[in-house]
Amino acid sequence: MVNNVGGMFGIFFTDAETVTCYQDVVKCDVERFKRFFHLMLEEGVYLAPSAFEAGFMSVAHSEEDIDNTIDAARRVFAKL
Repeated sequence: MVNNVGGMFGIFFTDAETVTCYQDVVKCDVERFKRFFHLMLEEGVYLAPSAFEAGFMSVAHSEEDIDNTIDAARRVFAKL
């Protein structure tokens, strides 16, 4: 699940339909996030290293950056 507000986003590994508060976040699969984070690093994409941190997109990111990140995430999700 990906929650976002504007250019800020969080990635949560959970079976829950929504993640809206701290109590929801602590129930998420932190170990799976760690695997996701490290596999994304291997793909050349640096995300916030904690499941409890937000990621940010900005105008500094090109369309190519975004496309490369999405492609990397698809490859990583296939490995999880």
